[in-house]
Amino acid sequence: MIKFDNVTKKFLLGTVALNNVSFEITDNEFLFLVGPSGAGKTTVIKLILREILPSSGSIMIDDFDIASKNFSQTTVLRRNIGVVFQDFKILSDKNIFENIALGLKVMNSPLIEIKSKVKEALQLVGLSKQEEVFPVQLSAGELQRVAIARAVVGERKIILADEPTGNLDPKTAWEIMRVFKKLEGQRTIVIATHNTDIVNSFKKRVIALKEGKIIKDQRKGGYEI
Repeated sequence: MIKFDNVTKKFLLGTVALNNVSFEITDNEFLFLVGPSGAGKTTVIKLILREILPSSGSIMIDDFDIASKNFSQTTVLRRNIGVVFQDFKILSDKNIFENIALGLKVMNSPLIEIKSKVKEALQLVGLSKQEEVFPVQLSAGELQRVAIARAVVGERKIILADEPTGNLDPKTAWEIMRVFKKLEGQRTIVIATHNTDIVNSFKKRVIALKEGKIIKDQRKGGYEI
């Protein structure tokens, strides 16, 4: 469960990224964050990751207020969250297996477990035969599949995707969204996007932001951004 309760985020010089925002995301829910650039979508994602702290309000993940200055489990929190970025953030000097396995190695997982989980993640995204390939040999769509595999490996409970189709052509964007569709009901999935066609096609919950405020929280159906 993720719960924002009256969350406000002000940056230096007085810029208000979020203004008294409240919402709750249940376990294994699939939803979209929509809104124009500067609406606050990326701020929400950074707050969930605890990359930044709110100026006021609380952010509960399960039973912990991660907005509290006394919260000391940031590393554990992030181990349970997978992130997919618009620009992939794949390490060019490591092959696909190594990119996906990196998080598991940091946690000192046994090698046999790493191999098993990486293969499972590669199968999920349709890249089972590419584990020894380097990023330079892959298309943009394939790189985003690697990014999704890296996000889900290790059975992370929450997947955050910030404009995951923003750098992709329409056909490839739909292919990437079909990968996310496979995860429905298995993880909490939050996707920030401008893509109206995708949002309307999926008919999932939509939280629409504008100038740091929620202007609509629609549980089912599409939404015109």
